[in-house]
Amino acid sequence: MTAILPDVSLTERSRSLSPLEWVGMQGIDLPVLIEEGDYRRELHAHVDAQVDLPMPHTKGIHMSRLYRLLDGLAEDKPLTPGILREVLAAMVASHHDCASRNARVRLEFALLVKRPALVTPQLSGWKSYPVTLEASMNEGSFMLQASVTMGYSSTCPCSAALSRQLIEQAFLAAHRNDITLTPEQVAEWLTHNATLATPHSQRSEAQVQIELKPTAQDLGLIALIDAIEQAVATPVQTAVKRADEQAFAALNGQNLMFVEDAARRLINGLAISDGEAHVHVRHIESLHPHDAVAWGRRD
Repeated sequence: MTAILPDVSLTERSRSLSPLEWVGMQGIDLPVLIEEGDYRRELHAHVDAQVDLPMPHTKGIHMSRLYRLLDGLAEDKPLTPGILREVLAAMVASHHDCASRNARVRLEFALLVKRPALVTPQLSGWKSYPVTLEASMNEGSFMLQASVTMGYSSTCPCSAALSRQLIEQAFLAAHRNDITLTPEQVAEWLTHNATLATPHSQRSEAQVQIELKPTAQDLGLIALIDAIEQAVATPVQTAVKRADEQAFAALNGQNLMFVEDAARRLINGLAISDGEAHVHVRHIESLHPHDAVAWGRRD
């Protein structure tokens, strides 16, 4: 005869009678399948899952129930807003004996995408985009937010103006009295002297969070990443040859930006989202030991 195993979460009562806002697990390893258009890839996610515990006398929730329900996110089918909603509803239903009404999950993973070189045909490399999904079910109301982090290059407009002034002054000092200067001579001087001063550039980081439509067929992460990269215009590159590096230098020169410029570009470029959007940009300064940052939002 098999002995009945004790379950103290049911048989014992909490000595301190307090409701709890969230109880659950954090950092669960889980495979998730992302499929959007031609993109299809299984990725390693870290998942947090919790429900509320409004009954003050209840000793604890049923962690194993939540853990098993997360298999609904790891099955061999793409992760969608609909699947997230189903899992959250199941989490609430699984804790009816705890009077739970709310549930939430948070997924963190790196979206691995192959990106082509700027100009060299058939040259490409892989880029990793950190993604966070936060889904919640509160009193039956479903909400889903996606956050994407992307690296880009920023060249300081002030530094560029100061550099141009120095080059201009050096050119005038060398040729102030030369009235027969030809374009070829100017070009030759620039070849040897145009880098007498160079503006400072730095690797920068944009984090964008948007609300996703609960009825959407997919998460729209690739479209969001594309919109971010198009807005800043200078995303960091993967595989490059000299022609690609030159093209990247041209992009930086044509898109000088302060941290404020980058934040505004992103806010104006997030037309793919109908909901609220939050933007945080960080320029990891090469001039200073501190960083420049900006936040913005679009309602």
